[in-house]
Amino acid sequence: MLIQVNTDKNIEGNEDLASYVEGIVTQRLNHFTDQITRVEVHLGDENSLKEGSDDKRCMLEARVAGMQPIAVTHHAETLDHAIYGAADKLKRSLESAVGKRRDS
Repeated sequence: MLIQVNTDKNIEGNEDLASYVEGIVTQRLNHFTDQITRVEVHLGDENSLKEGSDDKRCMLEARVAGMQPIAVTHHAETLDHAIYGAADKLKRSLESAVGKRRDS
């Protein structure tokens, strides 16, 4: 499973951040690693330097073999919470989609 981390101009993307995000995504989606070919991670700070609640965004898009891509977004007060929230949403979406495919 390839994990590709992208950031907007308001978040400094570096190797430490990429490794951190990859670790969270891999841990949360470990049950699906043989089915997922790629996960794209898009991190953003929607208010830039201005204060505001839930302005950090994490969008995850999983490419699953034989299925349409599955994308989720989570907004939170911190980047950490946004990443964990999006990873949990993606896990639930994958469980649902893979379960439906298996049942049909």
